[in-house]
Amino acid sequence: MSVSRTRSIARTALVSAAALSLAGCGINSVPTKEEAAKAKWADVQAAFQERANLIPNLAAVAKGAADQEKGILVGVVEARAKATSIQLSADDLKDPAKVKAFQDAQNQLSTSMMGFGRLLANVEKYPELKSITNYQMLQSQLEGQENRIRITLKDYNSAVQDYNTEIRTFPSAIGAKIFYGAKPMVPYQAVTPGAEVAPSLEGKL
Repeated sequence: MSVSRTRSIARTALVSAAALSLAGCGINSVPTKEEAAKAKWADVQAAFQERANLIPNLAAVAKGAADQEKGILVGVVEARAKATSIQLSADDLKDPAKVKAFQDAQNQLSTSMMGFGRLLANVEKYPELKSITNYQMLQSQLEGQENRIRITLKDYNSAVQDYNTEIRTFPSAIGAKIFYGAKPMVPYQAVTPGAEVAPSLEGKL
């Protein structure tokens, strides 16, 4: 074997070893950060599900409202049905189209819930509502649940940003590509105006 051939093989082996060494920097960090983002997504799903579970109780309360307000209730119930029909697993978080479909459904429900919050805030217009013993509790639950959704979405987006930065940053990007074929995860965008703020049940329309 010629000297040049030997040197070429040695250089190739050295480069390969260096690449593997650098790639090793992302072997643990990439899946760790991905799993952290998935765990945060599970919190988001739980928060949305708790909101969906709360709506039937809110609907029962709203039956005491005036007939002209029934449209708000119908809108909430219909939006809930659509939102709960679209499921988004952790494996779908890298598919922008699936994430958008889920976001659109949840954002529509958020919009409907904002109208429902305004209805409840005007309880003085509906004496029948005042007589319901658990009314104040439901008020608090609605506001608290929307606030929890806001917080879990913020935590999820932070975890996604951390993961996406990791798979794009040298040297972890090498390991991310070679060993995992890592793809960016999709952050959650609440496009409904004011959706990032928990609805206030104080005051009037």
